[in-house]
Amino acid sequence: MSNIFKVKANEFEFSFTEEQAKEADLIKRTATEFNLLIEHRSVNAKIISEDLAAGKLNIEVEGDSFEIIIIDELNQELEKMGFGVVSNKQIKEVKAPMPGLVLEISVIEGQELIEGDKILILSAMKMENSILIHTNATIKRIAVTSGQAVEKGQVLVELE
Repeated sequence: MSNIFKVKANEFEFSFTEEQAKEADLIKRTATEFNLLIEHRSVNAKIISEDLAAGKLNIEVEGDSFEIIIIDELNQELEKMGFGVVSNKQIKEVKAPMPGLVLEISVIEGQELIEGDKILILSAMKMENSILIHTNATIKRIAVTSGQAVEKGQVLVELE
């Protein structure tokens, strides 16, 4: 089964599969310049800036600038739970992305966090997963304790 990627480019939204991306007729001209053949038409693109960890690119296509956000399947699920990379709404809760065991809580109530700060470590499927905050916020209430088992979607912390 193929991964499906959701893409937001300015006000446009579309999706593509991993196979479609591999089949694309893309030629890398330099480290930041590409040529793409789409429906028998040649299109030139240039990467202006990139944050690959966040799935964000700023590209110029034939003189027009586009802010591109590429969302993989995991981040699409995280977005549905309220803390995805493209969510502009104020986040009030951080929920468990999967069932697991809380190993460590890295915050205290009233603590101010900035985007990227670690909230806690959740052990799931024999892996330790750092749960990070995806916006600036203040911890209102910690809803779990270290050593507690949690279910997918369970509230871990409430935010102000």
